Amino acid sequence: MSTVSQTGGVTRTSAGAVLRGVAHAAWRHDLGVAAAVLVWIPGVLLLDRAATGGTGATLGWQELLGLGTWVLLLALLRRELPLVRAQTAVVVVFATLVEYTFSPLLHVYVYRLHNVPAFVPPGHGLVYLAALSIGRSAVARRHARLAIAVTVAAGAAYALWGLSPWAPRPDVLGAFWFVCLLGFLRFGASRLLYVGAFVVVTYLELIGTGLGSWAWQAHDPTGIVSMGNPPSGAAGGYGWFDLAAVTAAPVLLRLLPRRSAGQEGEHGVVQAPVGGDGAAAVQD
Repeated sequence: MSTVSQTGGVTRTSAGAVLRGVAHAAWRHDLGVAAAVLVWIPGVLLLDRAATGGTGATLGWQELLGLGTWVLLLALLRRELPLVRAQTAVVVVFATLVEYTFSPLLHVYVYRLHNVPAFVPPGHGLVYLAALSIGRSAVARRHARLAIAVTVAAGAAYALWGLSPWAPRPDVLGAFWFVCLLGFLRFGASRLLYVGAFVVVTYLELIGTGLGSWAWQAHDPTGIVSMGNPPSGAAGGYGWFDLAAVTAAPVLLRLLPRRSAGQEGEHGVVQAPVGGDGAAAVQD
């Protein structure tokens, strides 16, 4: 009896150590992904701006930056499960369609060279991965209620500021998108994903518009809805990309040929679900 108990205790201790190691590896991965994106994209924007002595990058230089962004995105996706890869692909396709519709066609916002830079489509994939990594991180899941509460409070303050006399110009669109964000946070299956999106999108919008990489018009194409530069609730608008990802990716995977069980099990998997979509995994 004593031997069995000791063996059982050792087994439980060993299992606990393994789980702690797995959790630590997942935490390091999520932190690394978010940090890489939050450094890479501003770096690309700075290079895009400064490549020709501050006069603005050429299209060829933007294509080179785009290639580097694609390489980083694909490298990060290698350590993700097929579901996350499919979600990222959906975001890239959906966001690219939106970019070409709302920028060159409708001029809701305009890039410096009046095009859609080559680094923008893969950049949207990186933004999604960073938001997902923040949302599925151990810290966010451990303090989920606090994270959501802080997001709501910060978003509300930003939206109210956009409607106040202190804002450079009225921002009705930002307030509307903040309402969208509230809906995602209240009814979304992956609420922490939208917390991550709020952090990443707000950060990048402020940097991008601050550098002059893109600029939002004062009004929408109808001339009725006023917009800030950037809109305060941009993360709420971006939430529709995230919703498309978590909704369409499972359907996409069902339509694609399944890999064999041996191929699926080539690497160990660390799962850290954000919500109902189960879109969180790291492969070693």
